[in-house]
Amino acid sequence: MTTQVKVGLIGAGRIGRVHAENLAYRIPAAKLAAVTDVILESAEKCAADFQIPTVSQNPQTVLDDEAIEAVIICSSTDTHAQFIIRAAEAGKHIFCEKPIALDLAKIDEALKAVEQNGVKLQIGFNRRFDPNFKQARELVAGGKIGAPHLVRITSRDPAPPPIEYIKVSGGLFLDMTIHDFDMARFLIDSEVEEIYATGGALVDPAIGEAGDIDTAVITLRYANGAIGAIDNSRRAVYGYDQRVEVFGSGGGVVVSNNTPHNAVYSNAEGVQSALPLYFFLERYNEAYVAEMKTFIEVIQQDTVPPVTGIDGRISVVMGLAAWKSYRENRPVKLSEIGD
Repeated sequence: MTTQVKVGLIGAGRIGRVHAENLAYRIPAAKLAAVTDVILESAEKCAADFQIPTVSQNPQTVLDDEAIEAVIICSSTDTHAQFIIRAAEAGKHIFCEKPIALDLAKIDEALKAVEQNGVKLQIGFNRRFDPNFKQARELVAGGKIGAPHLVRITSRDPAPPPIEYIKVSGGLFLDMTIHDFDMARFLIDSEVEEIYATGGALVDPAIGEAGDIDTAVITLRYANGAIGAIDNSRRAVYGYDQRVEVFGSGGGVVVSNNTPHNAVYSNAEGVQSALPLYFFLERYNEAYVAEMKTFIEVIQQDTVPPVTGIDGRISVVMGLAAWKSYRENRPVKLSEIGD
């Protein structure tokens, strides 16, 4: 076991800065040694804020540094697969934000490079590391609710992203719902076999004009017979709405929204409580620390990452199946999309 893992960061945008801060201040087992970004000013600011010694506009700076053992990929989605391949060929362990790519052939090429070079790959599905969802999974896995029958996932953002982002994101199912697809697999020990998706552009017509939707309901059929339902919206005026329920033959478990406090005020006019936390940075702050801490431990202890490249691939297959279902207005089996 190494005492401290030296890490390089590729991509110093919003999520890159989250990981940089956690690695610099909350994970003593890691040493953030370098940061790169195509926008040099972003890399320089990240380095200044989090005391990162090496700064570059060229990601090859990280890949060529023999002292760096692991790479955190937080660049744009269209670069993920190529950076995974280059990092694997350089012998670096890899943490990559979702999705690996929007094309299964590119994903398979990246996963092949990881396997051939014997490095570890963990995909950034941070919600698996949220204490609330982890507890729900443990209760289900422990048989506390009996055989799972229904899985319900609500995921609604407080506001839609910019249209320019939507145009390159892969759309709602591959950008936003992809987290819920992974959560649907995480919560119960069964794979999804069939998806039926419906939706529309109800929040902003410009999203529809860009070829995307902003509101959706997705029905899932699991191999074990359970049924799932995911509902999404790009705009919940009251905040970041993140809820889960698993119902089974012997009971159920519910995860409600996190709020700034749990004080409830009552008077003659009604009962009031706090709104949900505003967005993902606040809601999943603890989960981001936990997933990165786990990645470092995986390297130190030479264990299998809890969120593998195959997990990343399956979530994209589910997203592609959802798009096919939406466009063809029919249930789609995942076997129609990819092995």
